[in-house]
Amino acid sequence: MKASRPHDELVVEMLKAEPDMADVYLATALEEANLPGGQFALLAALRHIAEAQGMASVAEKAGMPRESLYRALSPRGNPTIKTLLAVLAASGLHL
Repeated sequence: MKASRPHDELVVEMLKAEPDMADVYLATALEEANLPGGQFALLAALRHIAEAQGMASVAEKAGMPRESLYRALSPRGNPTIKTLLAVLAASGLHL
């Protein structure tokens, strides 16, 4: 019997294997942002993309400390629009 693996871990692996999938993943999360739980899903999508690209690398490109990026994209995070736009730009993504 196979051991189960966390969903977040599998999503990050998929994004590492297929980086171009990040655009579609983020677009889908944005479309569903106004649905119940959608804001948490959008934050999770950004976190997954940043983890797949390397959190330290994204933080450096965004001009912020890695720890701040982890906090902003945590399940309890509430990033400012400035942080959101910096992370998107650092990840090579656009709204």
